[in-house]
Amino acid sequence: MKMPETIRTYCPYCKTHTKQKIKVVRKGKESAFSWGARQHRRKLKGYIGKLAGKKTVKKRGKSQKVTLECTICKKKTERIIGTRTAKPLELTKL
Repeated sequence: MKMPETIRTYCPYCKTHTKQKIKVVRKGKESAFSWGARQHRRKLKGYIGKLAGKKTVKKRGKSQKVTLECTICKKKTERIIGTRTAKPLELTKL
């Protein structure tokens, strides 16, 4: 899916339409000491083995999320583009 690097859209902080830069949101590094990761490691210990088997339902890709940065006030807002898709979001210059 292709999208321009800058679009003119509504900024809730300026309360007007402004030019905004688009940046694709990427998943950050998972924390090894978060509660969920510790719980998962604890459950996999010993004789229990894997918690879940193979998933029966496959999801059709992910929702594409972008960050919009206002060029005037420099505030950032998030927006989900379209529905679930396996195609990566590509930023183009127009």
